[in-house]
Amino acid sequence: MSGGSQFGLFRQRRFMPFFMTQALGAFNDNIFKNALAALLVFQGSQMASMNTDQLVNLSAMVFILPFFLFSALFGQFADKYEKSLQIRRIKLFEVVIMLVATLGFWLNSVALLIFVLFLLGLQSTIFGPIKYGILPQILSKEELVGGNALIEMGTFVAILAGTIAGPQLAGIDVGWPYWASAACLAVAATGYLYSLRIPRADPVAPDLKINWNIVSETVRNLRFINENQTVLNSVLGISWFWFFGATFLVQIPSYSQNVLGGDKNLMSALLALFIIGISTGSLLCEKLSGRQVEIGLVPFGAIGLTLFGLDLYFASPEVPTAGITAFEFISSGNNWRIIIDLLLIGTFGGFYIVPLYALVQARSAPDHRSRVIAGLNILNALFMVAAAILAMLILGPAGLSIPDLFLISAILNAIVAVYIFTLVPEFLMRFLVWMLIHTIYRVRVTGMDNIPEEGPVIVASNHVSFVDPLILGGMIRRPVNFVMYYRIYRIPVLNFIFRTGKAIPIAGRSEDPEILEEAYRRMHGVLQAGDVLGIFPEGRITSDGEIQPFKSGIEKVISEQPVPVLPVALCNLWGSLFSRRDPLHKRRPYKLWSRIELRIGAAIPAAEVSAQRLQQEVERLRGDDR
Repeated sequence: MSGGSQFGLFRQRRFMPFFMTQALGAFNDNIFKNALAALLVFQGSQMASMNTDQLVNLSAMVFILPFFLFSALFGQFADKYEKSLQIRRIKLFEVVIMLVATLGFWLNSVALLIFVLFLLGLQSTIFGPIKYGILPQILSKEELVGGNALIEMGTFVAILAGTIAGPQLAGIDVGWPYWASAACLAVAATGYLYSLRIPRADPVAPDLKINWNIVSETVRNLRFINENQTVLNSVLGISWFWFFGATFLVQIPSYSQNVLGGDKNLMSALLALFIIGISTGSLLCEKLSGRQVEIGLVPFGAIGLTLFGLDLYFASPEVPTAGITAFEFISSGNNWRIIIDLLLIGTFGGFYIVPLYALVQARSAPDHRSRVIAGLNILNALFMVAAAILAMLILGPAGLSIPDLFLISAILNAIVAVYIFTLVPEFLMRFLVWMLIHTIYRVRVTGMDNIPEEGPVIVASNHVSFVDPLILGGMIRRPVNFVMYYRIYRIPVLNFIFRTGKAIPIAGRSEDPEILEEAYRRMHGVLQAGDVLGIFPEGRITSDGEIQPFKSGIEKVISEQPVPVLPVALCNLWGSLFSRRDPLHKRRPYKLWSRIELRIGAAIPAAEVSAQRLQQEVERLRGDDR
């Protein structure tokens, strides 16, 4: 990416036409959906006898129903056929759908307009596996987080624009058929024109035989997800987000009228806050994750979703202020909690969702990646249908209010988060590491390109503090299995992180020969699996800030399994809270965002590795920066 920024992708044809095509599609969906929502909420009594809250939730269910029914079928198409041609055909289908929408607007027919929602859901069902399946084909690994962030940002900005435009077009005096229909048709045609410039994306499974049995193919897609535990957990996390997010997003039109007492302008303003938050959180992901897939942001996002979801319940008024305008609502100091809550729910949602999507794309097998996305869409649809049913029950037979629904959703989110992070402690471990290297330290990394993308390699570093493995593991893009002194491994709290990160405790032969032998066995297993092994050849943390003599254990490992060794220098950590410069009771309070460095040298071939040579390279990299 030009200049090391995700925004450099906007200057490249491999990304920009696709970005505009999908953004315009989201824009068009939401012009229509929000125009219809405004019609149902503010004119529902004139068009149907149903409760307006139930009509809005029924519409949401109709839109997502095709995801549940047809994702498995079209996931196969995405893998089997060339993607740019499929996208062009999808955009032509969108034009046809908008012609049907024009008829529905003209006839003022709720039934036909809801059928158009079903068709738009079908179009999105076809496009979804292509949308997320094409990104790993057109982006490099280091661009994946930034590219996903831009796609999410573009999608939600388009949703925001459609959210504002839809109700406004619905309220123009000249009538629905002219303005809403003309806008939908114009946007669909523009999206088709952009799709013509999308470069070819070759099929990843051209020999795939299409299975037309939706049931058996759905089961097969779900099995693809279950092949990789990391992918499975990420998919479940994404689907839960859509349960939570859909609950909030779908209720905002009714919330603005029935709880706050506002009109369609206030509805647009509240949706804008929510969507601006998600866009902001998505774009911040690349910066906060260091252009790598950082799952530590996921617990951070989950915590924010719960806290601000709970606060939205307590901030909501018991009695609506009838006839309040959007300007009056925003300018009143009494409403700032609601404004901040909606903004931050969106922001933390961005932190939550972008790393998970990037992780699914990165870890899924390329030859059936789109079918994994199709399986994800099936689960998303199932969770969103469950959210709509739950909302209809709570707001209908249970007789509870929309703030009550927000409260229940926030509590459920906390329960689900605790369960997931207990089941998969890697997420929580990465969160703790991420917090360490983004609050206590500011880490500058040089030589990251020296780390190979794949294959076995040993990372050998000087040992300055108790948290050296966390800093190294947090900044190196590949998972690192560290060898560390068993007494440090057993430190409370840190032990959870080390154990979850599959660290290898080691002891001297005179201390515990069994621990030592087990450590060598596990080290060989890491290298045989083609993974990264992290070691501290000094054998202990420095007590004077200087590099201690490297022990010969590295030579024993290399003699049995010859792999390259990367020398690494940790700089400016001496004197920090976690070093041994001062006795524990005299250590100075640390400064937030202390500046430290991680310097990675060129790999030393296995034939040239010795403890003395490795120590010289680390000392050269460190220089005088202790």
